[in-house]
Amino acid sequence: MKKTDKNPDLFEKFLKILRALAREKVEYILIGGFAVILHGLARLTADIDIFVKPEAENLERLKEALKEVFPTDREIDSISLQDLHEYAVVRFGTTADFYIDIVARIGEMFRYEDLEHEVRDIAGVPVRIATPETLFRMKKDTVRPEDKRDAWFLAELIAKKSSEKK
Repeated sequence: MKKTDKNPDLFEKFLKILRALAREKVEYILIGGFAVILHGLARLTADIDIFVKPEAENLERLKEALKEVFPTDREIDSISLQDLHEYAVVRFGTTADFYIDIVARIGEMFRYEDLEHEVRDIAGVPVRIATPETLFRMKKDTVRPEDKRDAWFLAELIAKKSSEKK
């Protein structure tokens, strides 16, 4: 597996977060650049994007997972359910110099319940990752160049999977 950034251990830091999410039984789905990387695209990313089920108990499990990874970070407790409902993205700046983007909805287009995902074993960690089809739907109409590249890759991956089924 390729490293995800100039920082050689960013992949391991992301895995540590995903391991804590699994241990705390957080209902989440990995989206964004790191999800696309895990589907096979060699690209860089400097953050991790998780789509969470916006419920109080799940938020508490998320906070516990983050505290496992960042035990000295006092900002974790400031993440609120109201923030998840009010803002498209709650950007948590970690003490390890990268961001975790926490998403509970994307406009009217995507809610947690709308996302298809699969569980994959990544270096011994069960990761709840959005399917290529879900990621494609999320990225196909965006304007950022990296999202357009991701959408192209995902469309090719979906077409390849479809042709293999025939």
